[in-house]
Amino acid sequence: MWTSSRRSRAAHPTRSRRVGVAVALLACVGLAACTAAEPPSPASTTEADTVAPFPESGFLDAGTYLVTSYPVPFEITVPDGWRTYNGAELGRDDPDLPNEWNAFLWFYPDPVTHVPTDACAWKGALVEIDSTAEALVDAMTAQTSTQSTPAIEVMVGDYSGFEFDHAAESDVDIPNCDGGKFCISSDTAQDCTGRQYSNAGERETYRVVDLNGERAVISVSQSHESIDPALIEEARAIFDSIEFVGPDE
Repeated sequence: MWTSSRRSRAAHPTRSRRVGVAVALLACVGLAACTAAEPPSPASTTEADTVAPFPESGFLDAGTYLVTSYPVPFEITVPDGWRTYNGAELGRDDPDLPNEWNAFLWFYPDPVTHVPTDACAWKGALVEIDSTAEALVDAMTAQTSTQSTPAIEVMVGDYSGFEFDHAAESDVDIPNCDGGKFCISSDTAQDCTGRQYSNAGERETYRVVDLNGERAVISVSQSHESIDPALIEEARAIFDSIEFVGPDE
């Protein structure tokens, strides 16, 4: 079971992990040093840059990381100041707004099995969907009490998918929704145990990617319409850096 990434401002146990890879390369300096007839050793032909694994928790150093939560891994490039709690989401605060993670990305292994036809009046309206990318896109873009942009086809590395924006309708009253929840998706038909919005200003962009029949769902989100535009731009740059890496890459 998983829930919205939105968090209240409170202390969380963290552990920072610095992952660094130092690779020493021997190079010829001057023609006199390059006359040996022996073929190069395997070490000299090894790729110099190794991508560090995405940490399980803590603040991240600026750099490119490898995420392996899907059948096909992807690389993501992150600037300083971003944090993860569980290795499947990434966020940063706007100090002028309440709560934590006013801009965040999440990339959980896709648990979505049900999408309500109405995100506010969701009880009794959770409809089961199949595991294809198209099924999730069709269900979410047809959802009422929300508004979506038309889905466009995109390529993420060598893999095709869809991208669309999703947000609550501006006049929705979330405290008066079923159970006080604004339900975007769920992994059960009995309750809203999945993605929820905490206020009507919350919005996100989805990429739903087909990984050889496996669905990957990645989202970049903002918690409020008044969030610092520079933070939104930074989050979008991280989102756009994501590229799935095939087995031969």
